[in-house]
Amino acid sequence: MNRKDISEIKKQLNPDRCCLTRICGCYVDAEKQRKTELSQIFLSLAEEEMFKYFDILKKTLSGTVGRNLLSMEFPLEAEAEGSQHEFLRKLVKSRLTDDTLLDAFYQQVIEKFDYAENYYIILVHGVYDIPGKASDGTEMFDASDEVYEHIICSICPVNLSKAGLCYNTETNAIEDRIRDWIVEMPETGFLFPAFTDRGSNLHEILYYAKKAEKSHAEFAYDLFGCTPPLSPSGQKDSFNALVEETLGETCSYETVVNIHEKLSELIEGAKEEPDPVILTKSEVRRVLEECGADEEHLSSFDETYDTTAGENTALMAANITNAKTMEIESAEIKVRVSPEQSKLIETRVIDGRKCLVIPLDSEVTVNGIAVRV
Repeated sequence: MNRKDISEIKKQLNPDRCCLTRICGCYVDAEKQRKTELSQIFLSLAEEEMFKYFDILKKTLSGTVGRNLLSMEFPLEAEAEGSQHEFLRKLVKSRLTDDTLLDAFYQQVIEKFDYAENYYIILVHGVYDIPGKASDGTEMFDASDEVYEHIICSICPVNLSKAGLCYNTETNAIEDRIRDWIVEMPETGFLFPAFTDRGSNLHEILYYAKKAEKSHAEFAYDLFGCTPPLSPSGQKDSFNALVEETLGETCSYETVVNIHEKLSELIEGAKEEPDPVILTKSEVRRVLEECGADEEHLSSFDETYDTTAGENTALMAANITNAKTMEIESAEIKVRVSPEQSKLIETRVIDGRKCLVIPLDSEVTVNGIAVRV
């Protein structure tokens, strides 16, 4: 799913366009015991509650595509009869009215979700009557093309509110505040089936992780049978190792700057596109070729890529480079420089010592204090 697809579904999460038919929930304590459960028609919720749930569900569909929001494909074996994929399809088809299926789903989450505190499992069912679109892009609500039936799951931490003082209007006094158990924004969640090209895609699931580096990847694999992509830092580490091993002794400052510039150009060129820049193995090879890697160095590229990143792994450009800044680091120092100024810096050997030469053409400050050079 891309930003455009996700945005279209998020727009339905409000009272005016609400496509949600039913909401179910299960509150689990730190000992993995079910404390209470919810099951009712979504529009029967009190208005204030409804808005709180909308906020949680929208958050489950928020973040950066490729970092917090991951489109994961089901492998063929994961779609077989009796698979988790079949179970999710049954859950959608049941419209969350089958208590046996709900009970099984809650139990799966409780067994597989590695979380030491209290949490609340929220599960909603929705039916989106996808409007047709005119040639100018405007929606035609009387010309529906397809019905998108789906579920959204949000798993939210439940924490005790902070201790503090408050003003009691009834007693007109400052008193100790009553501490409540608060349902917070989701830690993780998913949308199934995926919504791609304005239609249902049963072969994908959109997975949400609050923190890209703590995505509960094992939980996603155990629950869906899908292999999550490498984390952002994992992609960056793999790419860095790939460049170093491929270029070897020719991995110079100038070459790395060229690679950074090339990746930044790709990111900038796709800034208005709904899809992030994703690099396959062949595209990464082409980037290195364009930045000076010759055939000799690329002779073992495929093998190195498979070892460092994975044979079928694609890398997100925004995860492997920061288009806004460059970092030059050694054991002693760390220098940050804007990409536009990176070619002003040189590496030289001066009096037998390896040096980083930075031209100083303007005022220099140290801790905000102007110094004379």
